[in-house]
Parts: sequence; structure tokens; C-alpha cells
Amino acid sequence: MSGAFRPKFGTVLVIVDQVANIGALPLTVARAAGCRVAYLPGLSMRRAADLYPGEAKTDARDAFVIAETARTMPHTLRAIDRDDETLAALTMLTGYDNDLAGEVNRATNRLRGLLSQIHPSLERVLGKRLAYPYVQALLQRHGSPAKIRKLGRARVEALLKANGSRKAHHLTTEIFEALDEQTLVVPGTETSALIIPGLAAQLGAARPSRR
Repeated sequence: MSGAFRPKFGTVLVIVDQVANIGALPLTVARAAGCRVAYLPGLSMRRAADLYPGEAKTDARDAFVIAETARTMPHTLRAIDRDDETLAALTMLTGYDNDLAGEVNRATNRLRGLLSQIHPSLERVLGKRLAYPYVQALLQRHGSPAKIRKLGRARVEALLKANGSRKAHHLTTEIFEALDEQTLVVPGTETSALIIPGLAAQLGAARPSRR
């Protein structure tokens, strides 16, 4: 590409307004073709766009603004070095981590809300421990007070211990003491038993991905 244009136009300069996202591929292609590359920062891009008529934001208008800015105000351009690429990679990873953090918060809040609705005493025991894999495993497989009670103390303790709890006996005692505090079944309990395992699974998948 660069070789085809250089005889007629001289040095080829490829400019983007985003180093990451949609700008990553054009930059890679341009470098591979031997072109120089540069970056027009977002603030400079917005200021330059204000100098031209029209308010509609289109790809064609953005390309025109970038080209004219490079031609008339080359001092606004920034060279792209490896630090920019590192920053782009970190931005990508940070965005992904933020998404995961949002998933963790949503699943945690929803689980605590459902447990508080159907069995407040059980929520007081498990809600503060939802970050632990052994609690997630218990709720994934036995997502209602009735199912946990049916499983029995010995098997609950074994499940907790198998999934990493160092105080499985103590936690099992807390769980069954909480279960004994409520004898009535709140409307919606059966429906929540269909939702809780899925939320616990989401939480179990999202939290390890953030490590």
C-alpha cells in the first residue's frame, strides 16, 4: 500500500482517533505496509470538528475532520509508540474487569435480595459469605431452604468441606440454626429456588475470572 502511493504522494501517514477498538486493525495493517502512523486525541478531534459546519456525526465526516486536521494542524497529532499499545491493552483488560465486577455485584445483590425475601435468617448466614466457592456450590446444587434442609447436616458439611471450607462444621451449624428460626414458607420461595442456582453459577464463574 505504502509503495503504491509513495511515488505520487510521498510519505503515507495513517491517522486514527482511537488507538484501541476499531483503530487497532488499521494501525496494524498500516505498519505492516510500511506506513507511518499517528493518533489524533479525542479532545483535539472534538475541537477540530467544531471548526467545520454540520453537527451530524458520521464516519465520512470524522474521516474528513481527521484528514483536514492532519493537513492544517499537524501539531495536534501524537506519535503512536509501544506505550500507547500497552495502554490500549490495559484499557481492554480494565474494561473486561469492570464488566466482570458488574456481573459479580449484580449476582451478589440479586442473591442477597432473594434470600432476604424468602428466608432472612439464612441470608444473614450465607449473604456475607457469597464470595466463597463452598457457599456458591451449596446454592448451585440446593437453591432453597427446603432443599438444604432435605440434604441434611452431614451432607451439607461434606459439600462445604469438599469445596474448600475450613470451618464446615461451624458453618453447617449456623445454617441449620438459621433454618430452624423460620417455619413458614414465604410465597415465591419455589420460584426463587429456580433462580438462585443460576445466580450462584454466574457468581462462581465471574469471580475467578477477575483473578
